[in-house]
Amino acid sequence: MVELISGLFGQVLKTNRSLYFAVLTGCLRISRESIFTGLNNFNVYTIKDARYREYFGFTDEEIRAMLSYYGFMEQYDAVKQWYDGYQFGNTGIYCPWDVINYCGDLRDGNVAEPQNYWVNTSSNDIVRKFIGRAGSAARNEMELLIDGGSIRKMIRQELTYRDLDSDVDNLWSILFTTGYLTQRGQQQGDMTELVIPNREIRWIFVQQIRRWFQEETKKDS
Repeated sequence: MVELISGLFGQVLKTNRSLYFAVLTGCLRISRESIFTGLNNFNVYTIKDARYREYFGFTDEEIRAMLSYYGFMEQYDAVKQWYDGYQFGNTGIYCPWDVINYCGDLRDGNVAEPQNYWVNTSSNDIVRKFIGRAGSAARNEMELLIDGGSIRKMIRQELTYRDLDSDVDNLWSILFTTGYLTQRGQQQGDMTELVIPNREIRWIFVQQIRRWFQEETKKDS
């Protein structure tokens, strides 16, 4: 499979004279230093970088313009509480999937209050895996996050899928790169201040913890 994908990427993205520009997106970066030797001449921009930060989602200005256009400005505070909170570089970003779906449902008259659209796009297994493997200290940190606090962790954005289970501390980085956590303020040394971005993601954490607790209590006779 590695040989197939490497050849595909090399032909399409490296030696293709008919292609002017291409973008690859995802939660984890491509391991270009190891397996994809046929594709090694590209630039990587992550959620910590300032360049292109405004294109990862909607800015506050764009949200106001969208809500004003559809006549939903009275929902601005709710949209901000539920779908804002992400920091890309030094710019605040709303989750575009959530806002688009919420505006669509408001237009159709299907809903009045914000809904959790994220839960339908992901199995959220990464949260369950973290809760199951975390020790008491990590669970205390999780409780602090749910209560609106922040923690400081070293984030490894170069992680690949094969690195995920090598160390439980890697899961903090995965929660960050997949959008379950976001950064606050500026990077200080090697440490990043992490928070839960909004009410929608907080709801997911709470539900996963409750489910884990129910499963654990069933094992205790």
